[in-house]
Amino acid sequence: MEVGLDEGQELLISGAREFARNELLERDRRWDETDDTVIEVLDQLAEMGFLNICIPQECEGLGCRYETYLSILHEISYASPSAAVTLSVHNMVGNILAAWAEEPRRSEWLQRWGAADSLAAFAVSEANAGSDPASCTTRGVKVDGGWRISGEKMWITNGLHGSWFLTMVRTAPKSEGKVFTAMLVRGDSPGLERQPIRGKMGIRGSETAVIAFDDVFCPDDHVVGPEGKALQVFLTGLDGGRLGIAAQATGIAEACLDEMVSYARERRQFSQEIGRFQAIQHKIADSAVELAASKELIVRAARRVDSGRTDTRASSMAKLFASESANRIADRAVQVHGGFGYVKEYRVEQLYRDARVTTIYEGTSEIQRMVIARSILGY
Repeated sequence: MEVGLDEGQELLISGAREFARNELLERDRRWDETDDTVIEVLDQLAEMGFLNICIPQECEGLGCRYETYLSILHEISYASPSAAVTLSVHNMVGNILAAWAEEPRRSEWLQRWGAADSLAAFAVSEANAGSDPASCTTRGVKVDGGWRISGEKMWITNGLHGSWFLTMVRTAPKSEGKVFTAMLVRGDSPGLERQPIRGKMGIRGSETAVIAFDDVFCPDDHVVGPEGKALQVFLTGLDGGRLGIAAQATGIAEACLDEMVSYARERRQFSQEIGRFQAIQHKIADSAVELAASKELIVRAARRVDSGRTDTRASSMAKLFASESANRIADRAVQVHGGFGYVKEYRVEQLYRDARVTTIYEGTSEIQRMVIARSILGY
C-alpha cells in the first residue's frame, strides 16, 4: 500500500506500524476479553496525529493524501482492528465537515479535530434503517434558532464517548421533498442518551451504542450541507468510509497471513513442517494473492480520491473484494491452525471473528454489488 508515497509519508506509515505493534496489539487482545475500549489510548492516538490525518494543514491537520491515510489504517488494523474503525469513523466525519460545513463553524470544528475530546460518530443507522437510510424516522422539528430532534440511532461506532454526532434527521414529510438534513449534534446536549451494545462477535474494543434523541436541540449553524441534502452529504462521505473499512480488512488479512505462515513453519506432522504440504501451501498462496489484489484495488481508489476524481464504483469494488477476501483468509488461517485455531490462545481465533463485520458495516457486500452493477449498467 506504500507504492508511490514520498519519504515523509513513509515515515508516518512506519511510525503507525511501530506504534500499533508495540502499543496496541496486546491491548487489543485484552479488549476482546474484557469489552473495554480503545478510549484508554485515545490521547496517544491524538498525539500521533491519527485523529486529523486528512484535515487540511490550514485547519491544524496533517493534510495527508488519502493513500497515506489508508496505509496508516492498514497498519493500525494489523494490530487493532478496533482502534482502526474508531479512527476511520472519526476521520470520515472530519472529511465530510471539511467538504460540506460552512464557515466559521468549519474552521472552528476542524482546528480541534485532532484532539481526543473531539471524537466523532456517524449517526445514520436505525433499527429499521440500515442498508436503506431513506427509512430513517429520527425527526427534526424547526424551532426558533434551530431544530428539535427526536428518535433513536443504532450501531453507532464511538457512541459512548463521542463528543460529536453527525446525524441524519428527517426534516420534512416525503411528499414535500428535501426530506433529510445532516446535523452535527453535540454529545453533551440535554436529552441525548447513550446505551452500550455488548456481546459483539468481534471488534469488541470499538464502542458501539444506541443513541436516543429526546427533544435534543441543534442550532441552525450546526446543519452540515444544504437543508434536505443529507443523503448526498452522507453518501459522499461513505465513499471514503468504505475505503477505510477496506484498509481495515487488509490489515486483518495480513495479520492472518503472517500467523498462518508462522504456524506452518513451526507445526510438525508426519515428521515435517506442515508448510511443506501442498494443501497448506495452496492456502498460503491463495491468501497472498487475494491480499495483494485487495491492496491494489485500495490504492487505485485512493489515488482517484487524491486526484479529485472520487469514484464510487472503485471504492465499492475495493471494499467488497478486501472485506470478502479478509474473511476467506481468516478462515484459511484457522484451518491451518487446526484445533489450535479454535481456541483463544491463538490470535487467529479473534481475527476470524474480527474479520466478519467488514462485510457488513459501511455498506454490506450485497449493497456494494448493487452499487457496482448499477454503475456498470448505467442505472
